[in-house]
Amino acid sequence: MKGRPIIKNRIPATCLAGEDSNLYNIFEGKQASLLKLPTDTILLPVLKEHHITLHMRREDLIHPLLSGNKYRKLKYNVQEAIDRKYNKLITFGGAYSNHIPATAYIAKENGLQAIGIIRGEELSTCWFNNPTLSTAHKLGMTFKFIPREEYRKKEEAQFLEDLKQLFGPAYLIPEGGTNALAIKGCEEILETTDEHYDLICCAVGTGGTLAGLSNAAKSHQHVLGFPVLKGDFLQKDICKFATKKNWTLCNEYHFGGYAKINTELVTFINNFREETGVPLDPVYTAKMMYGILDKVTRNEFKEGSRILAIHTGGLQGVEGMNSYLKKKKLPLLTV
Repeated sequence: MKGRPIIKNRIPATCLAGEDSNLYNIFEGKQASLLKLPTDTILLPVLKEHHITLHMRREDLIHPLLSGNKYRKLKYNVQEAIDRKYNKLITFGGAYSNHIPATAYIAKENGLQAIGIIRGEELSTCWFNNPTLSTAHKLGMTFKFIPREEYRKKEEAQFLEDLKQLFGPAYLIPEGGTNALAIKGCEEILETTDEHYDLICCAVGTGGTLAGLSNAAKSHQHVLGFPVLKGDFLQKDICKFATKKNWTLCNEYHFGGYAKINTELVTFINNFREETGVPLDPVYTAKMMYGILDKVTRNEFKEGSRILAIHTGGLQGVEGMNSYLKKKKLPLLTV
């Protein structure tokens, strides 16, 4: 991708912003009506050549920590926790999970205690060197580090009962935040003014965002999901929540699996930022954008297609990824 900066037609935002914003007490009736986010028009030469219109919904601008689909997924879950008189949240995640600091932040803002069940027992002696976990800790989250084998049992009844015995009554939020209430929040990403798009695109981790977009999409729209995990196992999980069959997974852009990255993807992210002004996170949105543009190059979209890509946030993870890249003596992300 070569050329001059190409962001045009940015819609003025009156979105939730700033770590000191009182709007992040989401239960004062201020959240939904004020969440008007910018939509950027991406004008890369390859798009013009293939007569494709590509816009990006900047969900990453909701908040530095509670950004993108994390705000959407947590909003109704935390409301439910408060309605049911819980004062404690328990959730699950890995070392660089965007979900962990997001949960820590929203819990703090609403007077709740947050507990993170973290995958990887070895992190118990070095978590303070991890930007994601140290941020969550500063926001008040308590950690329990467990071996990966034990972590795989996180949905089993006995495992959850043991957590209840250890921590007392708490509202449980699944890994990545995906459940029925999260889907409800993700359905709100699309607006009535989005009806003119033919394709809606998003990165896929647990599948909740895609399910919400699928449910909210109009009859003429198709949703493309770009999984960031290796393996073709998400179909069943998405079908638990998606009420329509208007979606497809593009499984060839995971770059080796969750949080996997190489020099090619680093270069893509840095070039995209230079040419568009839009920062991409290396775990999710970068892989989606790489996939979209690759498919454009391969003529896999109908000429004249209008595409809306959802930027699901996650930029807090760049610092941690750069630490990893530095150790591997690989090029760093410039976002």
